[in-house]
Amino acid sequence: MSMQELTVWSMALGAIAALALGRLAQFVRRPSTSHLQGIGYHAAVFLLVLVLSGVGQHLAPSIEPQAWHVAQVLIGPVCVGLSDLWIRGWLYAPHRDRLMAAALHLAAVLLPAGGLAALALTDPLQLPAAAGLSLSGGVLTFWLAARAWLLGDRLAPSMAAGCLLTLPAIAGLYALAMGWPAMESLPLHVALAACAALSNAFTGMSLWRRDRHERRARRQAPAVSGFDPVTQVPNGRSLVHQLVRAQRRRRRSGRDGALLAVVVFELDRLRAQAGQAGLNELFYCVANRIQRQVGAVNVVGRYYEGCFMAVLESIPSMSWLRAMTLRLTASLRRPTAVTLPSGERAELTLDLAVGVVHLARRPAAVEDILAEAQRMAHAARTMRYRAGIADRRHGQPVPIEQTQLAASRQRHAAAHAPS
Repeated sequence: MSMQELTVWSMALGAIAALALGRLAQFVRRPSTSHLQGIGYHAAVFLLVLVLSGVGQHLAPSIEPQAWHVAQVLIGPVCVGLSDLWIRGWLYAPHRDRLMAAALHLAAVLLPAGGLAALALTDPLQLPAAAGLSLSGGVLTFWLAARAWLLGDRLAPSMAAGCLLTLPAIAGLYALAMGWPAMESLPLHVALAACAALSNAFTGMSLWRRDRHERRARRQAPAVSGFDPVTQVPNGRSLVHQLVRAQRRRRRSGRDGALLAVVVFELDRLRAQAGQAGLNELFYCVANRIQRQVGAVNVVGRYYEGCFMAVLESIPSMSWLRAMTLRLTASLRRPTAVTLPSGERAELTLDLAVGVVHLARRPAAVEDILAEAQRMAHAARTMRYRAGIADRRHGQPVPIEQTQLAASRQRHAAAHAPS
């Protein structure tokens, strides 16, 4: 490696290290799992470039060449596998798409295992096998990030751009490690180093923006237009507009979704017990609990005083929707501590219910969906777990925990119907 090439790759490593130090400073100021994952991601990219570019060998010439070779074989599949695991959480894959969640989880397991298996090949085949594994994982990540963009994730384009730039960076780094003669061009080194630094920057920016979005989802400034000043979530008008846009995207993507209505009853009793300030505190807590259960990628809004809506633009399955709704009702029915007009703290339990509307691929009018969700919530007030959904056969409200049984009976009846 010439001095010019060493300078180019050292500058790329410096840019990557600067972002890692920035996330470290954020972690020191405000410790969180997302900041820790950001540090881990930048550190993994730093090691990947350090090992494959040859800078590491230049800095530590005393390490045996065979040890560097083993590190070069393993570093790509391991780093890409870890990235797939982290991006799986970043995309909220289990909340929106079973295929996305399963593919990223499988890649996170198989890529490191494939890197270990590559060491069993003959020496000339080990680095090409590792390169192929790393590139296949990179292509998968780019495709799923682009898919999340089509599903309505507004933060996915920057992640997709970062994943796209990763592909030439990984290919070029492994070509350097294999000593291809074509890699002796300085402009090519500059281009590859720029791809590595930019992909790290785009991905790091995406991780940071998601972290900021999650904080804002729980604590949005009240002065922002379109947000409810009490609960700091989108108000009724903003919620309807977002539901309309979600319906348009769903028609293009063909994905199933859901709308959840959380209706709080006996507001006058609550206001008499807790006062208006205490009631506002209860509403704020309700909005936060809903957002935590449905995830930051889904929109939660306050439709009117005692009614909240959650728009789930994409769901992985009906069984997931049923389980998530039951967790939500259990969370919302836990006692909430509020400040009474007397200044004392007391725990109050809300009388509420959740109505669920399954948004199938057939388009429906937004006002009908909103009315149906509220109808299901009012009917669910008499149900055991306070969660209701329309039966697929006759459209009447049924407890959501019975939806699987109802669907099974429907399939059984269809199978035994006379021809």
